[in-house]
Amino acid sequence: MTDDKKCLVIIDSNSIIHRAFHALPKLTTKKGEPVGAIYGFLLVFLRIIKELQPESVVACFDLPAPTLRHKKFKEYKAKRPPTPEELKWQIPKVKEILNVFGVKVFEKEGFEADDLIGTISVLAGKTEKIIVSGDLDNLQLVNKNTKVYVLRRGVKDIVLYDEKMVREKFEGLTPIQIIDFKGLRGDPSDNIPGVTGIGEKTAINLLKDFGNIENLYLELEKKSEKTEKLTPKIREIILGQKEKAFLSKDLAEIKKNSPIDFNPKKCKWGDYDKKEAIKILEDFEFYSLIKKLPGSEGGGLLRDNLKLW
Repeated sequence: MTDDKKCLVIIDSNSIIHRAFHALPKLTTKKGEPVGAIYGFLLVFLRIIKELQPESVVACFDLPAPTLRHKKFKEYKAKRPPTPEELKWQIPKVKEILNVFGVKVFEKEGFEADDLIGTISVLAGKTEKIIVSGDLDNLQLVNKNTKVYVLRRGVKDIVLYDEKMVREKFEGLTPIQIIDFKGLRGDPSDNIPGVTGIGEKTAINLLKDFGNIENLYLELEKKSEKTEKLTPKIREIILGQKEKAFLSKDLAEIKKNSPIDFNPKKCKWGDYDKKEAIKILEDFEFYSLIKKLPGSEGGGLLRDNLKLW
């Protein structure tokens, strides 16, 4: 997919781990350790290495501490169920494996992985960037130099979103307008409220007409001729929830100024100890994955000893 090998892959790690945990059968080692999410993450990781042939790879993680968004809106993500203990156990194991593969891990208390991804996307400049994620939250970052590789179903069905595909999915909206779309429509998965009474179709039509939330309220408050086309009910709904609309947009926007030390020279892919990589895969009984290591030959003769729960 990237002939000149100038691609930077940015992994939205927690989203892929969660997707793998829920998509795959629950697997354990002989010791009874839960490893299904780790296994699924590695399936995706090794696939993208093979398909994208990146020059550099980084992995971004969420931390359990409250983020800046929680301070602004205490109900942020409040409806999400607690993370299962067997999943909590696997997340640091994924970091251990990434360390063996020489992949730089980024995490920062108070910031979400998405904010770190957004920051790296900016700091990497014009380098071709492909964000690998288990959800659509990063689509707002898509531009001519940035695409998002999304797991659509399970861990095998993957779709690459560029600017054209984003516009097709959101009926003509640009990637940057997705922030305003969530400001109006909200985002139930993150418990972002949006404007009560504004649905998906109305939000899209409003943004097609007014461009963004700021311009929408500017036009409404000066009672411009353009806003007279809106029904009185819609005008009342929007004007009555201005504070909530701007709060929701702020919550939805991926920040691009996280305090991280990103040095592209320290994120090159390929400089790892293969023997150490094989050993850690054997420790987790992922014998079938050894043959998927770059340059591996004959590594698939051993079978996985993983057991279904």
